[in-house]
Amino acid sequence: MSGKKKFSFVSVILSVICVVFVCEAAAPAAAIGNQQFFWWIFLIITFLLPYGMVVAELGTTYDSEGGIYDWVRDALGDKWGARIGWYYWINFPLWIASLATLFPPILGMVLGIDIESNLLVTLLIELVFVWIVVFMSFSKVSDSEWILNGGAVLKVLVALSVGVLGIWFACMNGFAGDMSPATFLPDVTNTAALGYLSIIIFNFMGFEVVCTFAKDMQNPSRDIPKAIIMGGLAIGAIYLFCGFGIGAAIPADQIDPDFGMIMAVMTMVGEASPIFIIIAVVFLITLFANMASWSFGVNAVAEYAAKNQNLPRVFSHVSPKTGMPTGAAVVNGVVASAVLLIQLIPDENISQGLFWTLFATSVVFLLLTYIPMFPAFLRLRKVDAERPRVYRFPFSGTACKVILAIPVIELVLAIVATIVPLSGEEVADKLPMLVIFVVFLLMGEAVRVISARGRKEEFKGLTLELAAERLAEEAAEALGETPDDARDESLVDAHADAPAPTTTA
Repeated sequence: MSGKKKFSFVSVILSVICVVFVCEAAAPAAAIGNQQFFWWIFLIITFLLPYGMVVAELGTTYDSEGGIYDWVRDALGDKWGARIGWYYWINFPLWIASLATLFPPILGMVLGIDIESNLLVTLLIELVFVWIVVFMSFSKVSDSEWILNGGAVLKVLVALSVGVLGIWFACMNGFAGDMSPATFLPDVTNTAALGYLSIIIFNFMGFEVVCTFAKDMQNPSRDIPKAIIMGGLAIGAIYLFCGFGIGAAIPADQIDPDFGMIMAVMTMVGEASPIFIIIAVVFLITLFANMASWSFGVNAVAEYAAKNQNLPRVFSHVSPKTGMPTGAAVVNGVVASAVLLIQLIPDENISQGLFWTLFATSVVFLLLTYIPMFPAFLRLRKVDAERPRVYRFPFSGTACKVILAIPVIELVLAIVATIVPLSGEEVADKLPMLVIFVVFLLMGEAVRVISARGRKEEFKGLTLELAAERLAEEAAEALGETPDDARDESLVDAHADAPAPTTTA
């Protein structure tokens, strides 16, 4: 393979859409009802824009394969780096397992047969899905551009098709739900609907994965910020259009978070319609594309964290032939498979709503990952201020802190609303999520402690001195000098520029 960088700006935009836009998240967002239009616009302004600009600065300033893990570790040290590595990674096998549960019933709808009644066949199909995803993640990202671009095109086509069908259905039959102006206003007393707000925030997640593709981009310093802003706005518009289509066919309180999109299409055109079959098949294909695109970033972060003894050593295994982190990929498959085997427990309540239970839990872990990113950004601005920044977040001081506090608060509230029962009616649905979350959270703390055994020294985060040394070493490498000479010179300059000491009474 040649050394030519293959990612044009169009490819970057398509990569953003493929990684960030997920068709299966459209139905839970649509279940919020007409309020979703308010919440989408509100969160685009208060969450997407500050989050995207922070990621744009960090992604173009720090050329690291560790992505968000590296940013948090550099700022806050090994302890939080290990936690971020775990949260970021564990969300992925849970996500794979949740999507695997969608495959058998939708495949049965396409083929016109009942697959769900046979548990062993269902499990076999789910496990095949899991391990196909694992083997797909063994390919290099630069050799998988067709997956990213093709997946993006298919996802957009599915979403736009649902939206167009919704307009057609509403014109022919009227809207399924209430479309009065009052229904478009937010209702903070509707705790069930608020529980789905995490899905809207989740639908903005993933831009830092694109930053891990920087070495394969033609001009990352220019393309990453533009792709985040333009891609984010495009994704918001696509979700709104798709959500409108789902809501046109099914009342909000009847939308199934598991199969809402597929059921909406079936309601509009009929199960035997070629349109339904085509959309269902393409939807299944997008599940593979989405998992493959996310695996590149997630596995790279896990491998990187393992090299710093923040995750178990097995994650650090890399294929000698392709250079891909196969150790993390295999562990993904093992964990996802183990999670799916809970369906063998003879309890019908376990299999019912399993997609949403696993998917929501994975979303919570992903959202948890981003909370430390904002304080890490502020600290890196302070201790590593001399590092050149091609793109800068356009605020500083108190204004910057206030603007960044808003998405942090939104993340915390979204996590609580998703897994914590806020009423007696929510206990049955949310308690399994809360249990799974607590189990994996505690497991992560144990993994963090065990992984650190044998480490000579714990890294506690960059200081002004360490940041200056690192910058000098990078400059020396660029100029072909020895790192020691450059570091000594930088320290001399630092002392020369330092203010004279003062005394106090």
